Amino acid sequence: MGVIVKYIIEGGLFIMVPLVVLLLIGLTYIIERFVALAKAKINTADFLTKIRAALKNKNVKEAVQVCETFKGPIASILKTGLMKFGDPKEEIEKSMENAAMHEIARLERGLPVLSSISNLAPILGFLGTVTGMINSFDALSQLNDPGAVAAGISQALITTAGGLIVAVPTLLAYSYFTTRVNAFIREIESASAVLMESFSQMERSY
Repeated sequence: MGVIVKYIIEGGLFIMVPLVVLLLIGLTYIIERFVALAKAKINTADFLTKIRAALKNKNVKEAVQVCETFKGPIASILKTGLMKFGDPKEEIEKSMENAAMHEIARLERGLPVLSSISNLAPILGFLGTVTGMINSFDALSQLNDPGAVAAGISQALITTAGGLIVAVPTLLAYSYFTTRVNAFIREIESASAVLMESFSQMERSY
């Protein structure tokens, strides 16, 4: 811990403190998104099998209960469609689209923050690099003090490393969560199509 504080001081509080703040914010959102997406994940194949079995028996109420049991964004969206059973196809699809937009927004919550941090942190690090080099050349031209020159170069390197330390894991987390969200979107589209197909089969059987 003492080494970290030492590097923060040597890198310059003006740059390093914002980088530390960005790191803490990024870690908070990474942990929160990891937990949220883990809770949102369900066994989609098993879920759809039970939904289709219930609808095959023309038991919409049972299908709704299946959605309430599994929970998660996919179950929530299909529940919206099931509650509209009997309405025109366009209205059912519109209701599920609106529910999907809401659920996707919840899945993507915090991702813009991670994207911003991954872009801003290297810029702050580069700013520290520039100020450190300015200090080095200023010391070289005015004081001719090797120690001051070395301190400026050290500041430049520390801030550059600090920016990358914050940006790299944040960018990796952003890419990972974006991939997870896209996978959820594909599952939502597939599940919605299965539901509409099941509705069509029920109507043909009447």
